[in-house]
Amino acid sequence: MTKPLDDGPFYHGTRADLQVGDLLTAGYQSNYRPEIRMNHIYFTASGPDGAGLAAALARGDGEPRVYIVEPTGSFEDDPNVTDKKFPGNPTRSYRSMEPLRVVGEVKEWKRLTPEEIQEWRDRIAKLDGEILN
Repeated sequence: MTKPLDDGPFYHGTRADLQVGDLLTAGYQSNYRPEIRMNHIYFTASGPDGAGLAAALARGDGEPRVYIVEPTGSFEDDPNVTDKKFPGNPTRSYRSMEPLRVVGEVKEWKRLTPEEIQEWRDRIAKLDGEILN
């Protein structure tokens, strides 16, 4: 038996209003490049603040939310950051083709200012097609 990549806890940031037991699935438009349909669902074990960044940048009008999630199947290191930008996956970023189950919501996490959110949006706009997770 192989050791799991990470024992968590795991976090996912979104603007969706979810309940414990709901499933997050792949197959939706990218938050960063709407012309891309995502084949994976992304999550982190680095803590709620990293997921909070994703929530702040997520598409939609809902409030940014950070959920504690558990993978329902296998997952892998996020290849968009692992060994490309951050060797060895210190960001503890992962992706899965299988759903993530919501097991709770984090109420306290570092919120970005409107200026910080705009700075991130400007950086993303300059990526010229590169996917940022």
